[in-house]
Amino acid sequence: MTYTRSNYTLILTWNPCEIFEILGVDELHGLNVHECKLHVNNKNQAYIAGWCNYYPKESYKQGDEMFLYINLSRCTDDVNTTALVFHEVLHRAFEMDNNMDEEEFITWCENETKELVTIIKSIISLVALDKLI
Repeated sequence: MTYTRSNYTLILTWNPCEIFEILGVDELHGLNVHECKLHVNNKNQAYIAGWCNYYPKESYKQGDEMFLYINLSRCTDDVNTTALVFHEVLHRAFEMDNNMDEEEFITWCENETKELVTIIKSIISLVALDKLI
């Protein structure tokens, strides 16, 4: 699932190896699909729990298009989900080309985390509901 956000694309999957297919690469920024497939990927561990980086291209500069990926299988409870999302949101915030002061920076991260956790929790609730039916 992908969601267009104001300054990045949110990508959500249940299997971290799917991110490589979505991005159309076998390797990116030091990670690769082969190692991902060899790794035990479940709710307790994963090759990728979250990832925020630039879309694949030849060279990079600040301001290039970015993605923020969350592995939904690692979103097992509110605390861990919020921590994982906040961690990746911080990566995104540090790459933003802006002149925010400290309070604006932290507030942006906090608000973005709240929005993403809300999206993630609604998806997880729908999946859980679907399993009950």
